[in-house]
Amino acid sequence: MLAVGLCTVDLVQRVDVLPVPGQKVQSGSVELVAGGPAANAAITVAALGGQVRLVTVLGAHPLADLARRDLEHYGVEVVDVRPDRAEPPAVSAVSVRIGDGERTVVSHNAAGTTATAAIDLSDVDAVLLDGHHPALALAAARAEVPVILDAGSRKAVFDELLPMVDVCACSSAFRDPVECPVVTRTNGPGPVRWCAGAESGEVPVPPVEAKDTSGAGDVWHGALALAISRLGRVPAAADLPDLIRYANRVAGQRVLHEGASWRDGLR
Repeated sequence: MLAVGLCTVDLVQRVDVLPVPGQKVQSGSVELVAGGPAANAAITVAALGGQVRLVTVLGAHPLADLARRDLEHYGVEVVDVRPDRAEPPAVSAVSVRIGDGERTVVSHNAAGTTATAAIDLSDVDAVLLDGHHPALALAAARAEVPVILDAGSRKAVFDELLPMVDVCACSSAFRDPVECPVVTRTNGPGPVRWCAGAESGEVPVPPVEAKDTSGAGDVWHGALALAISRLGRVPAAADLPDLIRYANRVAGQRVLHEGASWRDGLR
C-alpha cells in the first residue's frame, strides 16, 4: 500500500486539565514521536501486518531523523522527496487530557513547504492521500488502484483531487458535498455513515473508555485503506459495513491506549 502526505514530529504532553489562555500547567508525561495523518495511517497499516510505503517530506534536520527512525521501527518504508531540506520538519504540539483522552493540537502542518516528485506506483494495491502535499497527492492519485482520501478538513487541492478519488473518507468537520463512488463520514463516537451510488447506511461505533483520542481518525483511515487494499478493488455497497466495522475496531483499540503505546497494541 502507498500512503502520501504529512509526517510531523509530535510533542505530546498528558495533562489533568487542558490549559486556557494565560495558564501554565504541568504535564504528567511527555512523548516525542512521528505523527501526522499519512504517517499515523502508515504506522497503523504496518502494525496490522500490511506492507506500506510512505511518501512525505522530512529532510536532514535532527528532528526529521527522529521521525524517520520511529517510522522505520514499525516497518514503514519511508520515501523522503526532500532529503536535503535543512529546515525542521513540521512539529505538532499536542496536549491530551488525562481521564477522557480529549486533546488540543497546534501544528504548522505543511504550510510553506513545496514538494514535487515522480512517485513509483508499481506494486501498489491501494493509495491513501491526506492532501497536505498537493503535488504529491495529485501524482499518486493517478494510480490504477483504489484511491482513498482522508478528508479531515478542506484543502485547496481537493477541487482538483476529488474527481480522481474512489473513496472519500470524511470527518464530521468536512461538510462540503462530495461526489465520489464511495463516501464515508465519521463522527467521533457516533455512527459512521456511508454511501455508494444510490445506497447508503450507517455502522455504529462500539463504546470504549477513551484514554487518548489523538490520531484516532488517522488510525481509522489507515485501517480502512488496508482493508480496501486486501479487498483488491473499490468497495461496493455490500462491502462497506464490514470494512467500516474493521476500521471502527482498530480505532477503538487506539483510543484505549495512552500515547504511542497504541502502535504495539495493534500487533
